[in-house]
Amino acid sequence: MNAVFEKISFYFAYPFVQYALVVGVLIALCSSLIGVTLVLKRFSFIGDGLSHVAFGAMAVAVILNFSNDMLFVLPITVICAVLLLRTGQNTKIKGDAAIAMISVGALAIGYLLMNIFATGPNLSGDVCSTLFGSTAILTLTEKEVHLCVILSILVVIIFVFFYNKIFSITFDENFAKAIGIKVELYRLLIAIIIAVIIVLAMNLVGSLLISALVIFPALSAMRIFKSFLSVTICSAILSVFCAFVGMILSILSGTPVGSTIVAIDIAGFFIFSAVGKLLRR
Repeated sequence: MNAVFEKISFYFAYPFVQYALVVGVLIALCSSLIGVTLVLKRFSFIGDGLSHVAFGAMAVAVILNFSNDMLFVLPITVICAVLLLRTGQNTKIKGDAAIAMISVGALAIGYLLMNIFATGPNLSGDVCSTLFGSTAILTLTEKEVHLCVILSILVVIIFVFFYNKIFSITFDENFAKAIGIKVELYRLLIAIIIAVIIVLAMNLVGSLLISALVIFPALSAMRIFKSFLSVTICSAILSVFCAFVGMILSILSGTPVGSTIVAIDIAGFFIFSAVGKLLRR
């Protein structure tokens, strides 16, 4: 046990590990906050769809040699998030079909472009790293860390400040309209928050695993708690804990960061499910 603590303290001495832990914890916190709303509104798959859009946008950014991918990927993902959340029952293409079309299309086009305009010798490795996460979270520059921290703090502040409005929209949009809440405006706000979280989380868990970061903490918290506030708080605490433990285990054992975090989230879900069943008995 002492050897493990010595190894942890050894790694903690490096700034890049500190940066990775700070960014990872903040991303997990933001994901869990908006995850509760997405699960309750049955928009869980929107995270998956937008992650594929972000992958396609990142492929284009790599081909165009953008020095900062996020400045290109973020606006594209925000636009697609707004389009997906604005998809209503009166449209010819329903919400779930629109998500499937955009996600699969963006994923296919992104991979096609990366093949046609390959910028490196290891295309398979680049694609795998983008889809399933890589050690990119451990190679963040100070500017990238500052940008991630600023965006994460902004997301948390917005969520806390507009908590009551988000709560109303989550459970009953008709009631929210009746009491004067501008539903469309707050839908737009939720779409922007989702897009920011998706882009931030790509470095941590990869395009294909982002949904797990959004969904599992919320579902786990719902196994035990019933009120929106308690579920949100529990989801945030659990998500931060799983991200921290997952990153520590990943650094110590050399496993992929994203997969390790998701594995811890899955374990947390089963534990909370078992505890919930015991409490109900």
